[in-house]
Amino acid sequence: MNKHMMNVMGSALKLTLLAAVISGCTMMPKYQQPVSPVAAAWPTGTAYPAQDAQGRPAADVAWRDYFADERLKQLIALALDNNRDLRVAALNIDKARAQYRIERAALLPSVAAGASQNAQRTADNLSVGGQGGVSRQYGVNLGVAAWEVDLFGRVRSLSEVALQTYLGIEETRASVQISLVAEVANAYLTLMADQERLALARQTLSSQQRSLELSESRVKAGAAAGLDLYQARTTVETARADAAAYTAQVAQDQNALTLLAGAAVPIDLLPPAGLAGVTALLDVGAGLPSDLLYRRPDVLAAERTLQASNANIGAARAAFFPRITLTGQAGTASSSLSGLFDSGSGAWSFAPSISLPIFNGGANRANLEVAKVSRDIGVAQYEKTIQVAFREVADALAQRGTVDERLAAQQQLVAASDKSYRIYEARYKNGADTFQNALIAQRALYAAQQGLISVRLAEQTSRVTLYKVLGGGWRAGDGAPVPTQG
Repeated sequence: MNKHMMNVMGSALKLTLLAAVISGCTMMPKYQQPVSPVAAAWPTGTAYPAQDAQGRPAADVAWRDYFADERLKQLIALALDNNRDLRVAALNIDKARAQYRIERAALLPSVAAGASQNAQRTADNLSVGGQGGVSRQYGVNLGVAAWEVDLFGRVRSLSEVALQTYLGIEETRASVQISLVAEVANAYLTLMADQERLALARQTLSSQQRSLELSESRVKAGAAAGLDLYQARTTVETARADAAAYTAQVAQDQNALTLLAGAAVPIDLLPPAGLAGVTALLDVGAGLPSDLLYRRPDVLAAERTLQASNANIGAARAAFFPRITLTGQAGTASSSLSGLFDSGSGAWSFAPSISLPIFNGGANRANLEVAKVSRDIGVAQYEKTIQVAFREVADALAQRGTVDERLAAQQQLVAASDKSYRIYEARYKNGADTFQNALIAQRALYAAQQGLISVRLAEQTSRVTLYKVLGGGWRAGDGAPVPTQG
């Protein structure tokens, strides 16, 4: 490459660097985080538990540390590896990251090398002397095509939009993971509860079949009316229907676990029946409502969307100003291939252009208005997301604050119902009372036992729900790498 061409390329490089320095500014409005639209403290009252200021934040407790059941841990790990919703969320991150790189690349000139050959034959009747011939031209060049000098920050603003969109999708993936962890845990606990309900229904069916046999013998002996026999049969059939219903429900619960896991669930990972033996889940501190702004991925995702809308205003503002693009190339040209790099073969071109909007029917002004309204919509959506998060935590705290009392009351109800049934059953066997009273007591006991299973399930799921709504189940650093702004 000759000295003249090197000087030309050096000058073009200096101009490019100068333009890059000049284009460092943007016309984006300064971002200000909206004021939190919720109270500074959680609700208080008889429905809410006393808050432990020293409690460990849920967002700092990994799900492997929160859940003690090893089978449940393996199920959650299986779901995180195979669940399709989470997989789609992760692929959306890859897509957004690539889109950000595309927008980011527009800040730098695209340099391409090219080589060309042009051959042309002149007709005999058009050539001097009546003798046609073939002419050839060879060229090698290095050039920049239509690179926008980002003086007013339009390209940089669009890059910021892509960056905030990418970061928001990353937060969305974290939110999906939190929900998935909680859904697997709740499905696991629900299966345990329904298995316990099925066992109770079968146990009750067996007990009522014995009552039916007793009624049959008493009717045959003339010690009881035929009505007792029909009443006993109705309770047997009711219990049989309950057993069939809970058998189907257990199968559906297993299907739900399989869907969440995204793969077949090994038999050894299915839970045993009965919630009474569940290892107690950890208690986590609720912290302050302001903590949700930084520990709930859905809130962070809403703020990223708001920041992207704010950056889009900068791009809309820049559209009112001139756009400067540079196109240039430097290389060698020769009529013979062997003479490409000889002295005097250097060639270059430089074609800057400027476009100044004069009239476009108000489209630029309308685009700016759209960008501002979109920013206002983003503010409202961000505030609504915070309000929903506050409500979810407050509801979870109310559930946790009352579930222990419900559990204690239900346990006492089961104990009292059991004693009542045993007394009525003994009185009926001794002929001192009617079968109707014994039947009513038995049904009350069955309902109380089913209610106890429901309250135990509510106690366990309330812990899972509180852990979820406080941002637990995902720890910073588990996701995709975050790009840095240059």
